[in-house]
Amino acid sequence: SYPLNNNEWSFPVVECIHIIGFAFSIGTVALVDLRMLGLGMQATSSKLLKNTAPWTLWGLVGVITTGFLIFFSDPAMYLHNQSFRFKITALLLAILFNYTIHRKAALSDASGAWGKLVGVVSLALWLSVVAGGLFIAFV
Repeated sequence: SYPLNNNEWSFPVVECIHIIGFAFSIGTVALVDLRMLGLGMQATSSKLLKNTAPWTLWGLVGVITTGFLIFFSDPAMYLHNQSFRFKITALLLAILFNYTIHRKAALSDASGAWGKLVGVVSLALWLSVVAGGLFIAFV
């Protein structure tokens, strides 16, 4: 039997680590997004990105690692769950956007309409990942 299904504590502990990873990755990206929207810290978006990049990456590594562990606790259920498929699609799009368009805009200290558009799209993608995850239990 699968290790996460062997006792009552293993799955919740892994899920808590999964959520902590999301807090680090999405939280650090959101700091940069808010800066590009003209809100938040005084530091430039490029400085924020450079300072938070390791936290974002380690958060994503934790999310992906624990995500695989959670997925293999019941792969059939997850594969047939529309919210899970939505979450994974949103996650892939968010990661792709984050390490291409978002990164370029943040490093160039994009401002005005372009910076705001990038910040809004980024926040929308990451919020979609969270929403997809939240609704897995209800679909």
